[in-house]
Order: sequence, then structure tokens, then C-alpha cells
Amino acid sequence: MGRSLIMIFSVAVYAVFFATFLYLIAFVGDLPFVAKTVSRGGDVGSLGPAIGINLSLIALFGLQHSGMARQAFKRWLTGIVPGAAERSIYVLMSSLVLIALYLAWRPLGDVLWSAGGVVRMLLWALFASGWGIVLLSTFLINHFELFGLQQAWFNLRSREGSDPIFRTPMLYRMVRHPLYLGFFIAFWSVPTMTTGGLVFAAGMTVFILVGIQLEERDLVGYFGDRYEQYRHHVGMLLPGIGRR
Repeated sequence: MGRSLIMIFSVAVYAVFFATFLYLIAFVGDLPFVAKTVSRGGDVGSLGPAIGINLSLIALFGLQHSGMARQAFKRWLTGIVPGAAERSIYVLMSSLVLIALYLAWRPLGDVLWSAGGVVRMLLWALFASGWGIVLLSTFLINHFELFGLQQAWFNLRSREGSDPIFRTPMLYRMVRHPLYLGFFIAFWSVPTMTTGGLVFAAGMTVFILVGIQLEERDLVGYFGDRYEQYRHHVGMLLPGIGRR
């Protein structure tokens, strides 16, 4: 792949990711301006098979998302594609699997609980803040590197990227995984929780907790004692809780 082509590819992938991310907000929040959400917009069938299909879709996303993030897979992939495109390929595959989840999801609209009045407004504010934490966290750890644009830009400019530096900016001084905390807040703070919403939130919670263990194993392998000390002093998802 030529350098310009890698840059164009990375920008296109970022556009796909951002559209997929915006749809995720509407999908989880059951917002009315999209055709399909966790709760409505498609065929359901029997409850048991529908739940099984939905959990399988979440498991597929988890396998792709965590599997392609492992160092062994990255080494294999960069043996057949340019290193500057590796992260964008990962982002593209994650986006495509999420799109497949949206399309194949079986919406389950039975209401399990619903808040009203001031509580409902507070939950919507919490829902929005969760997504805000997700986005802020990506910028704190270099948003454009995380989604492959920096690698493509450096490659276009014939510039070598520097090795990752262990930093704990802002939210990372309070919890080790603020990005995942943002997802937890967003998934669980919807004012009206349906069966579909509960299946999605519970399935993603399991995926995130497993993914954290795999991610931290890689971080310890890369940063060694520095990350071990960080784990000892900073909570995993809540301040002071989950220190190791």
C-alpha cells in the first residue's frame, strides 16, 4: 500500500468508526431517530433464541476486539500489511462487527424498570456523561493514535512514531480504565431498561471485565514494574476499588 493510500484508508476507516460510534449511542439509548435499537425495530422470535443470538453477537464482538488487540496477532498482521495500517484495520474490523451486531440484533422491548420525573432527567444526564467520559478518555491517551490516524500521518510524512510512554493524565490518576468506566455508566444509566437493554448491558459488562484482564496482562508485560505500581495505587474502575 502506498503512503497516500494508507492515509486515505485511515481517514475513511475513522469516518466509519465515528458513524458507528454515534449509532451505538442511539442504539443503547433507544433514541427515536434511528430505525433499530436494543428494544425495537426488528423481528424478535422466541425469547430464549433471541437472547442467545444477542449474547452470541456480543461474544463475537468481544472475541474480535480482544483477539486482534493481542501482541501476537499484531505481529502476525504486520507481517502481511504495512505497520502504519495495522491500527486502522483493527478499527475497521471492530466497526464492521458492531454494524453486524446492529443488523442481526433481536430487539427485546419488554420494560423491566423505568424512571420518571427528576430521576429520569438525572439518568439522561448520567447517560450523556458516560459517553462524554469515553470520548475524553480517548483524547487523554492520544485519540488519533488510538484510531490509527497518527500512524498513517507519520507514515505519510516519513516520520517514525515514538514508543508508547506510560502516562496517567487526569482521569487516569483516579481510575485505571476511565474509558471502560464511561461505557459502564452509559450502558447502565438508561432511564428505561428493557430486556434488550439489560442483555446488552450485562453482556458488554462481562466482555469489558474479561478484556481488562487481558489488556492489563499486556500492559504489565510492556511497562513492567511501573504498571504494577500503578495497579497497586489506583482502582480499576472506581477510585480505591480494585487495586492489585
